Amino acid sequence: MSSNLDLTSGQGCGKPVVIFRDFTFRYRDADEDALRDIDLCFERGGFYLVAGATGSGKTTLLRSMIGLIPHVYEGEYSGEVVVLGKDVRGTQISELARHVGYVFQNPENQIFMFSVERDVAFTLENMGLPPAEIKRRVEWALETTGIKDLRDKAPYELSDGQKQRVAVAGALASEPEILILDEPTSLLDPLTATTVLDFVEGLSKMLNLTVIAVEHRLELLLPKVDFIIALKDGRVVLSGRPRRLFENEVNINRLKAAGIAVPPVVDIYHEVAKRGIKMEKPPMTVDELVSIIKRISPVDR
Repeated sequence: MSSNLDLTSGQGCGKPVVIFRDFTFRYRDADEDALRDIDLCFERGGFYLVAGATGSGKTTLLRSMIGLIPHVYEGEYSGEVVVLGKDVRGTQISELARHVGYVFQNPENQIFMFSVERDVAFTLENMGLPPAEIKRRVEWALETTGIKDLRDKAPYELSDGQKQRVAVAGALASEPEILILDEPTSLLDPLTATTVLDFVEGLSKMLNLTVIAVEHRLELLLPKVDFIIALKDGRVVLSGRPRRLFENEVNINRLKAAGIAVPPVVDIYHEVAKRGIKMEKPPMTVDELVSIIKRISPVDR
């Protein structure tokens, strides 16, 4: 991936899979735009975090990538959203679903069959694939997500973390090039949330998936993502690589003004800098902060 990728212009986006060009959308009967003047480029294999307060436009951004906007949610639409070379306005949702996997905030919204295996096969059956191909993809999805032992379980027998894995398996079964996660950890405790996100990070690297995740708890995802996109009132207020953004305290203040909770370790990084203590980079986790402090020489302290 390009190290100088400009998310808001597409410059340096060598292998784009999703492009927003001057995109604006207002829901029918709404008084204000949900998204305004969006220019973004998502590159193949990248792991993206979309952050923002409630009402900032995160869900609308996701809906625009999978065709729910404008095919289900109608309104005033201008500009262009292109997914894998296809203009969303002229592409059926079913066609986009072959290439874009979507995992809902609550996995129970997409897990409803009487067994895990049947649930993972559901989308494939709707796609009209041959039985042999359905079986191959189901086996691959169960194996890839590590839930083969759950194949005969009913959804009510699963833990929240297992349900989230089943939802991911169902999304992966269509062998998508893009995986979208809408607040995947909102119903999970911190330990289970970390396990699920570690798993998704591994999938991204193993399959060269483009992963786009909306998440409120930044501290869980920041160590894993390549890029962060911050939204406020339907606009992109900041985008780029987390460490590079967090080096500048002005950026921190812009994130906070957008209602985004910056991890405390980043604030500590800037506070100690004001006291003359130099760190080579902003830490993303507490463990990383401790490791950096241990490497600081007595002179630097």
